[in-house]
Amino acid sequence: MSENEVLCLEGFSKSFGEVVALDDVSLSVTEGEIVALRGPSGAGKSTLLYLIAGLLAPDAGTVTVSGIDPYFLSGAKRTLFRSEELGMVFQDARLIPYLNIRENVLVAGGDPKRADELIESLGLTSRRTHVPKKLSAGEQQRAGLARALVTNPKLVLADEPTGNLDEENTELVIAGLRKYANDGGSVLVVTHDARVIEIADRILTLEHGRLRA
Repeated sequence: MSENEVLCLEGFSKSFGEVVALDDVSLSVTEGEIVALRGPSGAGKSTLLYLIAGLLAPDAGTVTVSGIDPYFLSGAKRTLFRSEELGMVFQDARLIPYLNIRENVLVAGGDPKRADELIESLGLTSRRTHVPKKLSAGEQQRAGLARALVTNPKLVLADEPTGNLDEENTELVIAGLRKYANDGGSVLVVTHDARVIEIADRILTLEHGRLRA
């Protein structure tokens, strides 16, 4: 792992029965870099993110985030690893329904002042005390991004973060990811969105479980 590599993935393979999701996949992401991962539905893109996060064990291969292999950690330490080293943005936001936006952003910890700054930068200040059911899909997705960024993680894993958003919400999410990378963070983003691909420093394609530039 080189000095400025945040993510290093080597020889990852994963099968579900006879279905090969990933076949000897290797990649790296460096500090301040946005890497876009595209490919057809069912190609294994989301599976790859879950494997990196330590949520799903690979059949073969190794992964390190900031030099840490999550699969060598106990369950409790792996949870702590995810909260400190990783930010995750899901397709459906996955906000806690009974917490308001500010509480959702701070659920994994982080500085309340930074939470308020992120909420403001993502255009959610007037909605900060609302629960998720009172928000649009775009507002929920922006809240999910704020939650992912609030702890200043080394790496953000984003799974189709603009998949169902209009142009205005998409631009806010893209700006949030770009600022995070400009400040030294690293992003691996699964996307079909040309607007997200345009801001990427590298573009990779996953097809039939294999990765290509």
